[in-house]
Amino acid sequence: MFIKHIFIIVISCLLVACAGTPEEGGAATDDAISSRGDCILERSIRGYTVLDEQNLIVEASGRRQYHVVLRRRAYGLQHSLGIVFDAATSRICAGFDSIRYEGDTTSSLGSVRIDSIRELSEEEEEDLLIQFGKKEPEIEYTPSPGEVEGADVEELDEGASE
Repeated sequence: MFIKHIFIIVISCLLVACAGTPEEGGAATDDAISSRGDCILERSIRGYTVLDEQNLIVEASGRRQYHVVLRRRAYGLQHSLGIVFDAATSRICAGFDSIRYEGDTTSSLGSVRIDSIRELSEEEEEDLLIQFGKKEPEIEYTPSPGEVEGADVEELDEGASE
């Protein structure tokens, strides 16, 4: 009977130890990804651009840009005087935190939860600005070929060769 209890304790300890160890590419990788893309340090925010009533580009220190998608449309966000990030900690994270903004009238104060945060490359930022009509695409036009001045063509007289 005593051996049976020891055996159960040993097996239980092994299971607990295995459950606490992150798998390769598992929880440790998820933590690294969430600290890089799903959250923004609040003190690093330098500004923002409202793309529409559900999408923002947040500018952070270090020339980093983040695409912030809100869980629902924030009516009046495009015309608001400013936004405030509501965060329980010093980090603004997707799924947990929200923004507050003053809507179209001074009496309507809105609060919308953040659905996702993704760090952008310069190309991705430019694509988003073009997609939402905040920037004109840079199209390189090739000039149409005009008349080219060249050497004059000399006609030969047929009778001169004889």
